[in-house]
Amino acid sequence: MPEDPDHKPRSSRRFAVAALVVLVLVVIAVIALVAGGGSSHSTATGPDPAAAVPSSTPLFAEAVVRPEGSLKTEAAAAGQALTHQPDPYLRLLTALQTPGSAPLDFSDLASWLGPRAGIFLSSAGASGQASTSQLLSLITQSLLAGSANASAFPFSSVGAQGAIVLDTTDASKASAFLDSQAKLAGAHATSYRGVALQSTAAGVAFALVDHYAVIGSEAGVHDVIETTLGGSALAQAPSYTKLLAHSPPGTLAHVYVAPAASASAAAGSSQGLSGLLGLLAGTRESNISVVPSASSITFDADALNSSTTAGSGGLVASAAEGARAAGELPGEAWLAVGLGNVGATLGNDVQGLRALTSLVTSLGGSGAVEGAATLSLKGLLNGIFTPLGVLGADNAEAKRDYQSWMGSAGVFGSGTGLLNLKAGVSIDSTNPALSRAAVPELAAALAKSGASVQQVSVPGAEASAAVALPGFPVTLTIVDGRVANGQTKFVIGLSEPSVEAVLKPASTLAHSAPYTAASAALGEGVQPSLVVDFPTFLGLLEGVGLSEEPAISKFVPYLRSLTTLAGGGKSIGEGINRFGLVLGLQHAG
Repeated sequence: MPEDPDHKPRSSRRFAVAALVVLVLVVIAVIALVAGGGSSHSTATGPDPAAAVPSSTPLFAEAVVRPEGSLKTEAAAAGQALTHQPDPYLRLLTALQTPGSAPLDFSDLASWLGPRAGIFLSSAGASGQASTSQLLSLITQSLLAGSANASAFPFSSVGAQGAIVLDTTDASKASAFLDSQAKLAGAHATSYRGVALQSTAAGVAFALVDHYAVIGSEAGVHDVIETTLGGSALAQAPSYTKLLAHSPPGTLAHVYVAPAASASAAAGSSQGLSGLLGLLAGTRESNISVVPSASSITFDADALNSSTTAGSGGLVASAAEGARAAGELPGEAWLAVGLGNVGATLGNDVQGLRALTSLVTSLGGSGAVEGAATLSLKGLLNGIFTPLGVLGADNAEAKRDYQSWMGSAGVFGSGTGLLNLKAGVSIDSTNPALSRAAVPELAAALAKSGASVQQVSVPGAEASAAVALPGFPVTLTIVDGRVANGQTKFVIGLSEPSVEAVLKPASTLAHSAPYTAASAALGEGVQPSLVVDFPTFLGLLEGVGLSEEPAISKFVPYLRSLTTLAGGGKSIGEGINRFGLVLGLQHAG
């Protein structure tokens, strides 16, 4: 096999490039969610769908679907910049296509649709998480590909339990629309607690309930009827109203997650949206608001503190420690993520990344990387998570040998091509003796699963090992060593130069122009714990030929629309912590 000048196999470096794709594609998955997601308080008037949703729902999203004034202008500008479509939100009509329905046009809804729409799930747990994944997949496929089919409608007796709730301005016209959709689906007339509805043999139901047009599972429509007849509504739930009261001005959409759904995400059964929420807010009750503008999209994840969420994880937890960890990463990094107190949160954070990786690769297609026809991007990224999964395992041995000495952590990627590509994970050690012992312990644990382990000597390292995972052609370098200020760091790098960049950086990110720009984008004195430069990332992908890979190519048009991503957290009072993400947009020239 031909080798590059520093004797690293070219195919191995291609795999190393692909390994960095996960964190950046996660961002695109977030965007796809938000473009079709929910909403929050705004200038929109009229009935609030949350008033028809039961307070027990683990997941609720709401959107201003007919914005006015400046919100309409900003939403249109952001959507057009991101998708290069004249009216990207029309694609979301596919979410209303039920079995038998023809493709919908906005004229089918324009005469009766009110300002706001919502969607909710009735249950959490394993079935609820699968439902979440199905819902998000439907919405994201519609936005990315502009197509979906009625057979993908997620609500039924055997699918997701929940419903879509649409505000209406003309009840008779909304009822006529529901009747036409029910007829196409083969529904029959029935009733529940005196309210007329139509239901199919598969359990898809249609009803006009107290000025709301409702389409969902039969159980979900029943939940709406129960709520409007006096049941406890989400709109009056104390925690929900507290979070919503703090959502920022100009919000177009919001997604609320209750502790039950968050706990399911932490348990590792999460998919898609729950994985995203786990990364942002951990296992806390949370609300993510979306604020568009012509030059950026801002995501504000607000999470409630409680005595039971000390180890809840997520970027919102210990934001100050995460910012410090990010600032200590190599100054040339174009990807930098800082996490606080990973000894308590690493397991949850890895589960969130795994869930979003699954979502991203399923949306993009499995495709194999050139030169290794049997290896998919998903398999490659799972290989990256293998050592982190061992470190963050939920068992007594891992907590004693690994998590007991972990402080803050940083993830970075740098370089613009194969010859100077570097990436790694750096974890602060609070007990140098234990973290030094963890190097051979981790290597031995990986060897039991089939990895090949070799001893290596890395300058500045007090313990080191090289690990080749099965099916993963990049040899990971694992070291424990001290940096200039005396802090001990445990590092997993994609190469020895990656490790050396952490232990002996030429400069640190905290003193770089991108870090300063990220801080300015966040405003209010917030220090960033997340920084991404998309043009550099896209140039790297194109330079090594990975932009054509099936699991990546669908996201490339969106990458071309992005400039930077900055993220950082702070307390906003009343027991609420906020992690903000500011995604820079560039308009087509």
